[in-house]
Amino acid sequence: MSLNIIPYESRYATRFKDLNIVWLEKYFYVEPMDTILLENCDANIIDKGGFIFFAQYNEEIVGCFALLKLRDKEFELGKMAVDPNYQGLKIGQTLLGFAIDLAKQNEWNKLILYSNTKLENALYIYKKYGFKQTEIEINLPYARSDIKMELLLN
Repeated sequence: MSLNIIPYESRYATRFKDLNIVWLEKYFYVEPMDTILLENCDANIIDKGGFIFFAQYNEEIVGCFALLKLRDKEFELGKMAVDPNYQGLKIGQTLLGFAIDLAKQNEWNKLILYSNTKLENALYIYKKYGFKQTEIEINLPYARSDIKMELLLN
């Protein structure tokens, strides 16, 4: 398998949006915060100190994730998606491992994520990589979020 993890470039912004819309519409719906992040990821993720990476498989962009800066050394893992035609190849796990390695290399304190308990496969993978369930806040920007997990890095 020829899989590379590559950093964000503006030319991939539409692909980032499209990959996320597919899974959001399959399991939930596109919420206002999704629209804000996906319609202008440069301004709302990259320019705010965040990151976006892509899985490139045989020269095609087939997966992605974002790291949204919350505060110094603390990021939210979000907008992780894999093209349905490429699921089952452990691309999501490769992306997750890359995100964790990046966080460790940068000596971040923790990664957090919000998910939904009906996404059992995703939750299983997050737990496999060391994420632990933690108390979830009220008034979150996503109605679908019913679980919060964190990975303490140091």
